[in-house]
Amino acid sequence: MKRYTGFRLSIIVPCHNEAGNIDALYARLSPQIASFEDYELIFVDDGSTDSTAECIKKLSANDAHVRLLQLSRNFGHQHALKAGIDHAFGDCIVSLDADLQHPPELIPEMVDHWLKGYDVVTTLRKQTKGENFYKRLFSKLFYRLIHFLSDIDLPPGSADFRLIDRAVADEIRNMQESDIFLRGLVSWAGFKQVSISYEAAERYAGKSSYNFKKMMKLALAGITSFSIKPLRISVILGLVIAGLAFLYGIYILYIFLFTDKAIPGWASTTGSILLIGGIQLIVLGIIGEYLGKLFMESKRRPQYILRKERPKQE
Repeated sequence: MKRYTGFRLSIIVPCHNEAGNIDALYARLSPQIASFEDYELIFVDDGSTDSTAECIKKLSANDAHVRLLQLSRNFGHQHALKAGIDHAFGDCIVSLDADLQHPPELIPEMVDHWLKGYDVVTTLRKQTKGENFYKRLFSKLFYRLIHFLSDIDLPPGSADFRLIDRAVADEIRNMQESDIFLRGLVSWAGFKQVSISYEAAERYAGKSSYNFKKMMKLALAGITSFSIKPLRISVILGLVIAGLAFLYGIYILYIFLFTDKAIPGWASTTGSILLIGGIQLIVLGIIGEYLGKLFMESKRRPQYILRKERPKQE
């Protein structure tokens, strides 16, 4: 078996109610990281209400490489990942989910790419076993939409299963955004990147807490955090509608002054008002989204609050 020496590997696993997956994940991870001379395995408990923290504490009691970060409440998957990055000491950092949909067997290959000089090793999900039609459809629409509306290159199937170099991690640490979209931040940061593909397995145990509402929130963060294209589109759309309304006004004035035809009644007038009003509401909604982000940023609230860190055992 190949031995990896001369550097430290950090592995970050965000967890929210993953008690049924912790031991299975650890069993899958152990053979993959046994060949590394120096490593740490950081579990970030994102406000779990089950026995997730207790399961991790048991592992930590028997394995000095295991660390536990407990957040004071559920701050969300992206903030849990950010907490892990902020507290990792490795020269390279791998993040993966606890539900075993991200195959730990890819970690040595990811590290091999890093040793070849790549700063970021991303993964692309080819397909997920057991994934329902609506989730697949939403995923496809999301990536197409973010490709069209944002200024980042995010290939379909991009996941938070990735490796980043210490230099990349330091840059992410310095980014104090309240609304985090790490896939976008890593892409935006640049550096030398390479991608590898994988087939996601079915969730090992439990039910995903990533519901439609959270997916919509992530999608909105991904679009509005990296582009002002929606604002520009709204401006163009507003100008087009205003131009059409102006031309329609000229037409009505022409009919009134130079013909004997009756002026269109209240239906057409009301319809025009409603159409223009609807467009205005859409534009105001988009502007409001950006103003809301500015408002949240101005508060400078912490991205997470660390209740305690289980100290690494020597």
